Amino acid sequence: MNMNHEENVYKTLSEINLSDVMEISLLQKFLDNFAVSMNLASVAVDREGNPVTNPSSYTRICANYTHSTKTGDDRCAASHKRGGQEAARTGRPYIFKCHSGLIDFAAPIMVEGELIGTILGGQTLSSKPNEDEFRRVAREIGVNEDQYINALHEVKVTSEKSIQAAAEVLFIVANSLSQIGYQKYKLKSMSKDLVDQFTVIEATMEELASSSIQVNENQNELNKEILNVKQISEQINVILNSIKSIADQTKLLGLNASIEAARAGEAGKGFAVVATEIQKLSQNSKDTATKVVQLTEDVQKSITKTLQFSNATMKNTEQQSSGIEETTASIEEVLALTNELNKMANVK
Repeated sequence: MNMNHEENVYKTLSEINLSDVMEISLLQKFLDNFAVSMNLASVAVDREGNPVTNPSSYTRICANYTHSTKTGDDRCAASHKRGGQEAARTGRPYIFKCHSGLIDFAAPIMVEGELIGTILGGQTLSSKPNEDEFRRVAREIGVNEDQYINALHEVKVTSEKSIQAAAEVLFIVANSLSQIGYQKYKLKSMSKDLVDQFTVIEATMEELASSSIQVNENQNELNKEILNVKQISEQINVILNSIKSIADQTKLLGLNASIEAARAGEAGKGFAVVATEIQKLSQNSKDTATKVVQLTEDVQKSITKTLQFSNATMKNTEQQSSGIEETTASIEEVLALTNELNKMANVK
């Protein structure tokens, strides 16, 4: 039996991506709403640090200036990487000051202890900024100092407690979503495996049921032939009994002929020889018929045993066929339930 199946694409924990367990469009919507309501920028990145969502409510100082030069962009990437690594190490949100002096945070997204992504956010201040430090950063990354400072004045000042609370909320929600998504991912994979396995089993059981039906039909035909042979052997016995009867009559005829030949004296000598041969022939016929009767009796005994064994085999085959049909019915029911499970697992 040849069955073609889709290759199992189930991934191990170390291979799981953020997109495998979370709907990125839903995550994007959540981060957009969160950023607006909390006045905090945010973006989700995968385990390698590559963005998987678009920036949410990025400040002008970051979007239009810091990220406008390669130096500024590289410094941001390095700063985010350090924050993400620390968050991954502790398994908790991590609050830190970025390379330019703004307050950022990294909230790790974990699945059973494995880091699959990080939510980076912040771009805020916890106190009044030191303009001289930001002017120095502007010179280092190669942007206009005055424009940089003007953009800095737009940045909200938020207490560290509020930033910490916001990071915790993101951490809790994102990890709850990732856990639910991972369980759904596993359920989806397992239900697919179940469907594949039960499909194979169902096909196998159907083949067994089909072959058992054929065996049953063949057994019925065999029984008919055995019965035919038994009937023929019984007819042979009838014929042999007739031969024995004829032989007995022939023997009696030969005996009478011998008596008459003896009475005829010299004239009956030739007839006496014929009478003797008739007696021998009748005796040989009777002996042969007796031997054949014995053989046919042996054949009948053998046929009777064969028929008994055949009936027993057919009974077992019928039971097997019935059992296979019941098993197939049960498997079909389980397969139907598994298909429903698979549909549920794939509902988005």
